[in-house]
Amino acid sequence: MSFVTRFAPSPTGPLHLGHAFSAMLAHDRAKAEGGIFLLRIDDLDRTRCRPDWEAQIFDDLGWLGLDWPKPVMRQSDRLPRYREALETLWNQRLIYHCSCTRADIRAAASAPQEGAPLHGPDGVIYPGTCRPETPPTGPMPEGAVLRLDMARACEVADTALFYMEKGEKSSIEDMPRTVGDVVLARRDMGASYHLSVVLDDADQGITHVIRGEDLAPATQIHILLQRLLGLPTPAYEHHRLIRDETGKRLAKRDDARAIATWRDSGAAPQDIRALVGL
Repeated sequence: MSFVTRFAPSPTGPLHLGHAFSAMLAHDRAKAEGGIFLLRIDDLDRTRCRPDWEAQIFDDLGWLGLDWPKPVMRQSDRLPRYREALETLWNQRLIYHCSCTRADIRAAASAPQEGAPLHGPDGVIYPGTCRPETPPTGPMPEGAVLRLDMARACEVADTALFYMEKGEKSSIEDMPRTVGDVVLARRDMGASYHLSVVLDDADQGITHVIRGEDLAPATQIHILLQRLLGLPTPAYEHHRLIRDETGKRLAKRDDARAIATWRDSGAAPQDIRALVGL
């Protein structure tokens, strides 16, 4: 199949108009290309994910007229796959254990080097507090926070990194300074978003990733992980975000803009399409 895309929501709250736009855009593109649209459930955060929110995802997307192959992939079923990839990176001596708290990171990053950015695509750029001078050896620790040694990873990648965005090449440069050592495994989740999304896309044969422009800065991280793990790189398209009257992008706490709220008020699927400009 030459065109395979996906929508991967987290069941941590109701889907809103922004989710509807992203899902319908990906679905429409797949249908227009004679391809496949997949639904994937990002449920690694077991403390926040709920079965009723997952059920509502299916109901909302089905009401919008979207269809997808079943059964769907759930990230919670894939922890051994993520562990395998982490072992690969550990054996390549590219990841290390980090014991810093969020407060530790904020404190250490409060006085960044002159000219260095404070924030990157993964939030506050990690100041390297736990990064060892010599890459760790021995067994990979269980249940630990693991970070990618970005400088070493870029050296191992050993070639210019880029990805295709709407037919144009986007180059990736200076990730140790502008991105930092991102988290690949979390203590309470087993894997981070960056690692899981890369592996999920590869294992599902995703050829085109269609997602919001808020995730565009993270794409360089995903390209690097694909290179390190020997995975294919899909084409990327980062679409505009749906915002409220003040220009703020929607969040799951915006229940007034939830798909279910519009549905219960008597709106039809075509009304949702009109609201998001499709």
